[in-house]
Amino acid sequence: MSRSFSGIIPVMITPFTADGQIDEPGLKSLVDWYVDHGADVLFGVCQSSEMQFLSLEERVALGKATVKASAGRLPVIVSGHVSDTPDAQADELQAMVETGADGIVLVTNRFAVGNDDSAAWIRDLDTLLARLPEDLPLGLYECPAPYRRLLSDEELQYCARTGRFGVLKDVSCDLPTVERRVKLVEGTPLQIVNANAAIAAGAMRAGARGFSGVFTNFHPDLYKWLLEHGADHPELAADLTVFLALAAQTEPMGYPKLAKLYHQRLGTFAETLSRTVPFDIEEKFWALTATLEHIEHGTETFRARIAATRAS
Repeated sequence: MSRSFSGIIPVMITPFTADGQIDEPGLKSLVDWYVDHGADVLFGVCQSSEMQFLSLEERVALGKATVKASAGRLPVIVSGHVSDTPDAQADELQAMVETGADGIVLVTNRFAVGNDDSAAWIRDLDTLLARLPEDLPLGLYECPAPYRRLLSDEELQYCARTGRFGVLKDVSCDLPTVERRVKLVEGTPLQIVNANAAIAAGAMRAGARGFSGVFTNFHPDLYKWLLEHGADHPELAADLTVFLALAAQTEPMGYPKLAKLYHQRLGTFAETLSRTVPFDIEEKFWALTATLEHIEHGTETFRARIAATRAS
């Protein structure tokens, strides 16, 4: 089914309760926050959601809870296949279809596992596609875990020609690659959405149709403005581009728990528990709280500058 997904696509984090269960009220508050801050599509059950650390039952429950919380306000896409074999992946993805999500996202490193051969990759992909409903909207995700496998040009064009894929979350982190990929998929439903903050503005200028990096959990509205209005305000866009790139450099300081701490400070939900990052990030990363305060201040400063452009 030819359906494209584009714009600002937050990679959703998973709030947990103090006893380690999925916090559904907290998730509802988080979805409300994404809606209020410029998101166009919600990407649930992804690496940021800690999908590799969730049981299949939990992945399905998380997907269903996200669809319920969105309540039709935004499309929801989900991934959730983490197994190595085509049979196990098909079972996982069939279970994710039952969440009611608007699209299912396939992880590129789950095909031809450990093998860079394009023929093997396409063969594995075809095996899985044959087991999924033909009218099911699909996406592609170059998930960095357990290892990053970028699509070759041949693989990308093959996927685009099927007409079944509506988005690639590009994790090349390389502007020339994004530029080339945008041209390769022209005239197909497949949209390229970049995930790297440092090249966000350049990728948008090159025709990437949005942003889906981890800092959509901090200030998605700033990326939304850059996408929709940056070209009309080049000086402000240039300043914002620097801030977004530098803020995103804190990702190695315990993400996704870092984003949970940020939302705890905002009051979105109560706990910062993370299965991916089980240690105390404020203890390990010195001056982390001060760094978050700078990000919060910078975010509000740019929101004020953007508001001033609307008032003038």
